[in-house]
Amino acid sequence: MIVDKFNRVHDYLRISLTDNCDLRCFYCMPEEGYQFMPASNLMQAAEIESIAKVFVQEGVRKIRLTGGEPLVRKDFSEIILRLSKLNIQLTLTTNGTRLHEFVEIIKTAGVRSINISLDTLKKDCFLLMTKRDKHEQVMQNIQLMLDAGIEVKINVVVMKGINDEEIIDFVEWTKNTSIHIRFIEFMPFDGNRWNSNKVVTLQEMLDNVQEKYAIEPLERIAHETTKKYKALHHRGTFAVISTMSAPFCGDCNRMRLTADGKMKNCLFSQTETDILSVYRNGEDITPFIHQNIGEKKQALGGQFTTDLNKIEINDLQNRTMISIGG
Repeated sequence: MIVDKFNRVHDYLRISLTDNCDLRCFYCMPEEGYQFMPASNLMQAAEIESIAKVFVQEGVRKIRLTGGEPLVRKDFSEIILRLSKLNIQLTLTTNGTRLHEFVEIIKTAGVRSINISLDTLKKDCFLLMTKRDKHEQVMQNIQLMLDAGIEVKINVVVMKGINDEEIIDFVEWTKNTSIHIRFIEFMPFDGNRWNSNKVVTLQEMLDNVQEKYAIEPLERIAHETTKKYKALHHRGTFAVISTMSAPFCGDCNRMRLTADGKMKNCLFSQTETDILSVYRNGEDITPFIHQNIGEKKQALGGQFTTDLNKIEINDLQNRTMISIGG
């Protein structure tokens, strides 16, 4: 088992396949001259499989593929099929623009649930936020996944003055559709222009929803990042990932590998372990994995607290969101 000094067992690995993406969401990708990682710096398909096997041997039971946008990798099909042979729960997070090209591959790999990032239901707002005219394609692909019997979770980063007025519209979507909406509090990363005034907190979201709907809380499963709810008589559900106002670090079980093979023990960790270089040098990566988790902070990478007004964005030490992986 992979256990930290707070006795948290880590059995969930998130692997970023690339820092490239076909969308340009400002909260994820900085606008000013962002340079994508050279292909030679990225973990290759066989390396991803071999490294993942070590994590599985150490107790990992779930792997999520992320990006950037994982489906822009030319060898995405090879990677997901390699990982599907491991005895794990396999899933992915995607922006949904290319899902129609990979339906059969995803089903063959045994994926039963997919997270799709969609911050707005409005076509014009989608173009404004992503700088790409792909809203209709994403909506079609969400329905395509539902028709294929795959559970769909929609990730919505809520930002005040940008898309917070759509919270009710997203909850309305769950009325007749078995979809799960996950509202995400806006989090600070390098270059994403975070400001506490843009954060819509868990309580503010719930207050908003309850102006129109009666809701009931749903039971939380261990290690979940979400606080789940259901509007009465709706087929689907919604949840809030309250990283900023009510974090869920107490039973965190997550580890991350960036596309260039750096291990992060927290989304906000200041330090990384170069697992890929260790692997390419022919060394055993196992002790480096355990050392990395042994250095994990109790909450939020040790960088800030839930007092949003005291967060100094320029003092935070981290990567851009797109180079970490969702």
